[in-house]
Order: sequence, then structure tokens, then C-alpha cells
Amino acid sequence: MEYFKRKLLTKILSFIDYKEAIVIYGARQTGKTTIMKMVMRYLQNKGISVDRLLYFDLEDVEILELFNQGIDAIIQYIEARISQNKLKSEKIFLFIDEIQYLQNASSVLKLFVDHHSDKYKLIVSGSSVLSIKSNMKQSIMGRAITFELFGLDFEEWLEFKNIKINLKKVTDKKTHKELKDLYQEFMLYGSYPRIALISEINQRKYYLKELIQTYIKKDIREIGKVRNILKFNNFLRVLADQTGHLLNIDELASTIGMARETVYEYLALLEGTYIAKRLPPFFRNIRSELTKMPKIYFEDTGIFNYLKYQDIITKVSGDLFENSIYNELKHFFGQEKIKYWRTQNRQEIDFVVQHKNELLTFEVKKRFAGQKTSAQTYFSQKYPDSINYLITLEKIKEINQSIKLIYPWEIYKIFN
Repeated sequence: MEYFKRKLLTKILSFIDYKEAIVIYGARQTGKTTIMKMVMRYLQNKGISVDRLLYFDLEDVEILELFNQGIDAIIQYIEARISQNKLKSEKIFLFIDEIQYLQNASSVLKLFVDHHSDKYKLIVSGSSVLSIKSNMKQSIMGRAITFELFGLDFEEWLEFKNIKINLKKVTDKKTHKELKDLYQEFMLYGSYPRIALISEINQRKYYLKELIQTYIKKDIREIGKVRNILKFNNFLRVLADQTGHLLNIDELASTIGMARETVYEYLALLEGTYIAKRLPPFFRNIRSELTKMPKIYFEDTGIFNYLKYQDIITKVSGDLFENSIYNELKHFFGQEKIKYWRTQNRQEIDFVVQHKNELLTFEVKKRFAGQKTSAQTYFSQKYPDSINYLITLEKIKEINQSIKLIYPWEIYKIFN
């Protein structure tokens, strides 16, 4: 079977010989299982025999029951299936999928790494950070190397579509026009690998709907313990309307008719299951710049598009474009570095990133026809060391030299 290589794979493989467990977090269907199978193929190519590569899917009830019995039961199960010679002389690689279902995940990882790392190497995945990342944070500190797998970035998406364009070398207008059409398709249907491989539009829509239903049935019911699914669905739709805007918790609670505490719980659940993310404000001067309210973005634009309209609307909105830029920036800089900026006088910039020794700002406008960029101008006066970008899909007019006007795909030329 052919697998498309993800950028994260190289980073994961660089730690394959370390004793620590490798933990891969990410939303459902973003390719965690595929990456694990690619690691297995890599090890086979390195001469590791197939019987030393053991794969366990904890969505299988019988396998989960075995793992919930504890590490001794797991080891007994494995040793009954591998020759004693190999057990004594060669390391066994354990691939454990959907570890969030395991009752004692932190204990299993800790015991394997602390007492059996000479015999076993663990590579595990999970679709929810609620039941693994937060609960295991202390007990596996120093025992695991963690990676987050998001949906495809635009460069990976082009590769999945078998479109051969080197984004780092594009200069001509014709290719920019082609990329504009492709980027719009990328935004509308999102970054899930499976959807990138589906050419028929109705099938893409069906797959997106199934993804949402699977998420609600599994993560929301089983992990989030949410019982009022109707109210949760209303919460998702209202949140989709808030994308890219300040998130007023009191107003949100009042609109849906639920307690503030429940809103906070639902937001934590969305973040813990890779559906949406709150974006905090950037500030250096608390008195003039601090805005306590976060902004909200969805981790996938296809999911956002479907939740907002209960269908895939093929017209790209400004909110959808802004959300797509958030998703691209998180691939380059990591989610924790991305913030927005807003003053008490309502001067606002969409994204601010502290990257290495540079302070970067990104204003997002679907169409640029010479609109004022007063917020970035004001920001650059306050922070003369800042480098300012305006990202657009359509350049109608050029801009002053202190702000760099770029297309979304030109990010790859600048920051790669």
C-alpha cells in the first residue's frame, strides 16, 4: 500500500532509538495510524523482522480488556507469541493506537519505560489530550517524547493531490493564479488526508459529515461524558459563527442557555479533542494592551465550514480565510506561539508571533485593494523591531514597503 509521507515522520524517526516512549497526539483521521505504519515499514527496511513489530488497536474491545489488566498481562501476552531467543537478544517495538481508551495509560507507559526499555520500545497514539496528555503529564515527564499531528498543511495537501508545484520558487502570475484556485479548494474542504484523496464533491461532504458524527459519538459521549448532545450541537454551531472574533463567555452562555461553567467545560473538550482552539492576546504593556477575552478558531476549515452552514458553501468568506491562515501558521510556529493583538482603543492585528528573536505580525484580508493598515502601522511604531505581513488571496493594489504583502503560499518561501 502506498503512503504519502508526512513532514512529522522525519522528526519521529529521529527519536526511534531513544528509550523514551513516542507519543503522537492528534484529531481523529489526521493520519496517526498511517504514520505508525510508516514507522513500521521504516523499521522493516532497517532489518527489523515483522514479528518484532506488534500493533495494538485499543478500539478493539478484547485488546483494550487485555491492556486494562496491566503491564504484566501485556508482557505475558507478548512473550507467548515471540521466541525466547528474540526476547533475550532483540528489542520489541509496540505500536499502541488510540491509547485514550486505556484506563491506566500513564502507569503502562511509565512501567514500560522505567523497567522494560531494554526490551521494549513504545510508539503510541491518541485522539484526545483530555484523557492522556493532561492526566499523564507528571507521571510520564522525562519518559515520553510527544508530537502533535495536525491536518495537512497546504504544501502537504498539494502532494496528496499529486500537484507538482514548488512553493518556494513560485514567481510567475500564472502559477499564482493556479495556486489561488487550489488554496480555495483546500480551505473549503479542509485538511483531512482522506478528503484530499477524494475527488467527488458529494463524497467529500459525506465524509466530513461522518467525521463530525463519529467525533460526537465517540469523543463527546465516551470521553467528554456529554449527555445533552442537542445542546452541544447548538454550542458548536454558535461557536462557528464566532470564529475569528472575541469570545465573550457570558454572551455565549446566554445565547445557548447554559451555565458559564458548562461553556468552559465544552471549550476545554473542543481543545482536548482537536476541534477548536482559543487564541490568547499578545501584550507587553498590560495597561494599554491587555484584552482578557480570547479569540476562537477551528482546527480544520472543512469542519468549520460544515458546522457553520450544515453544508459546504463554496464561497470563501473572510472568516474562513482567516481561520485557514491560523491553521497554516500553527504548522510553522506551533499553536502556543500564535496570539492576536488588540488595544483598549480597538486597534487589532489578527496574528502576532514571537519567533526566535523576531516579532512577526500577520494581518489577513481576503482581498487587498489599498485598505488602511493603521493597526500594523501603529504596532510597528510601538515595536520598531517587528516584521509585518499582510496576507491576501487577491492583490489589487500594492502596499507601502514597511508591510510585506504576500499570498498564503508565500509563507513557505519566507519561513521554510
